[in-house]
Amino acid sequence: MEYLYAPWRDEYVTGKRGDCVFCDISKNSENDTKNHVLFRDEVCFVVMNRYPYTPGHFMVIPHKHIDKLEYLTKEEWQHISTQVQNGSRLLREVFKTRAMNIGMNIGVEAGAGIAEHLHYHIVPRWERDTNFITTIGGSRVYSVDFDAIYKKLLAVSGDFFKL
Repeated sequence: MEYLYAPWRDEYVTGKRGDCVFCDISKNSENDTKNHVLFRDEVCFVVMNRYPYTPGHFMVIPHKHIDKLEYLTKEEWQHISTQVQNGSRLLREVFKTRAMNIGMNIGVEAGAGIAEHLHYHIVPRWERDTNFITTIGGSRVYSVDFDAIYKKLLAVSGDFFKL
């Protein structure tokens, strides 16, 4: 068996995360570049997923630390949903993707990695973007430089997310 060395996942795997990682990003806008934040406003922020399924996978996250969808106000829900639509348009126009997965995993049992803080995933998809290595090897191939993708999206994100 071969091993894929990924030390950047240590905090995630060992549970040494401390406070909510999303709240930390929310409260520290001065670290937006380090945290790969694409956009933020008074209701939510958009951040690249540090453990992406495919290149360009990002999340729309409310600043409010909640774990239940029904705890969002109607206005917050509409605002976040509009930003998800804007994110969809961003991926279609910048990456020319024809397909994507959009959704929330609410609760540990539903597969949420960070169950204590709601977040929307927006995952661009391409034909054959998964293959035998995912199925057989339990690994994913990330075919492009993460920071290059971030910089490409950041350069135009303000045009897509502002309301």
